[in-house]
Amino acid sequence: MRTQVGIVGAGPAGLMLSHLLARAGIDSVIVENRSRAYAEARIRAGVIENWAADLLMETGVGARMLREGLVHDGIEIGLHGERRRIDFKRLTGRGIMVYGQHEVVKDLIAARLAAGAKIEFEVSDTNVLDFNGKLPKIRFSKDGVVHEISCDFIAGCDGFHGICRRSVPAGVLTEYERIYPFGWLGILSESPPPSHELIYSYSQRGFGLYSMRSETVSRLYLQCAPDEDIAKWPDEKIWDELKRRLGQDGEKILKTGRVLEKGVTAMRSYVAEPMQHGRLFLAGDAAHIVPPTGAKGMNLAIADVLFFSRGLTEFYRSRKTTLLESYTKMCLSRIWKAQRFSWWMTSMLHLNPADNAFDRRRQFAELDYVTSSEAASTSLAENYVGLPID
Repeated sequence: MRTQVGIVGAGPAGLMLSHLLARAGIDSVIVENRSRAYAEARIRAGVIENWAADLLMETGVGARMLREGLVHDGIEIGLHGERRRIDFKRLTGRGIMVYGQHEVVKDLIAARLAAGAKIEFEVSDTNVLDFNGKLPKIRFSKDGVVHEISCDFIAGCDGFHGICRRSVPAGVLTEYERIYPFGWLGILSESPPPSHELIYSYSQRGFGLYSMRSETVSRLYLQCAPDEDIAKWPDEKIWDELKRRLGQDGEKILKTGRVLEKGVTAMRSYVAEPMQHGRLFLAGDAAHIVPPTGAKGMNLAIADVLFFSRGLTEFYRSRKTTLLESYTKMCLSRIWKAQRFSWWMTSMLHLNPADNAFDRRRQFAELDYVTSSEAASTSLAENYVGLPID
């Protein structure tokens, strides 16, 4: 099999890259070890930055998002039950779109298959080879048969646990990581959200996040230990804790419902530099992870592949490699700003078990300042809705 760009991974990064390349007349093939059904059902982030929502619309894959997504012009931050609103629209002139990552994946898969794109689902034993030369290869097995894709470039969009980053020779990558001493216990429930916008609630019992996937389905989180035993959290206990962390009116405004999904997620920040080696380019979670507090994961992945697609377009039109050579630099400028914001939101809103009474009072003072100062609120708002894309 021969193509111009071989893509490993059919998540938002790989699918969006294939879509952008097709619009530029560049051929690609995607290989994915999971099934299509799994990729379309995997629940992940649901906040899309303003520029990313615009990009989905401009490139023809945002129609369903526009119909079914929820436009939010702000968030609420709770301080021991008192909720203060950060008005994104007033402060920045922009808002965000709440639309599940799995819905974006559904839209992109449908668009790529309708256009005749090649997506190989349920492959195994995937390897990336010869990416230091001019004809890299992706080798994989499907239905007991070994296949090989010859290509000009390989895009590693296969996530944190994928094979692409691990295929880079030892000593090439520098890795930066922070492991947080807490995690999130999350549920997806058939219940209306307590507010029409997201609530980030700080309390002495721990952090709580109250978000949604629609007007009838909520995505709710509690701060917990990173190794929390989910078996010790029956539904009734989760609902009770969610109400307590929401504040005095939690019992009134938080409606319960059938829990569809439940799990514990540990939290980390991670960056691998550089994001390219030879003709292998890493994008999305293959190169960086952010804690979910800042809602940046999918948005960073889309930014990565937008930069990469521009470099590939320049290469195939003029054989120039200027943008490809600057791929890492372009991506990391945005990634590290998002890492800073995600770390800041996480540190400001969660209870760190290592903190003392001084740290708790300082933390409350910071939240009080951020939610009462026009300048501080504007800084939070412009980072949350998304920094300008160059």
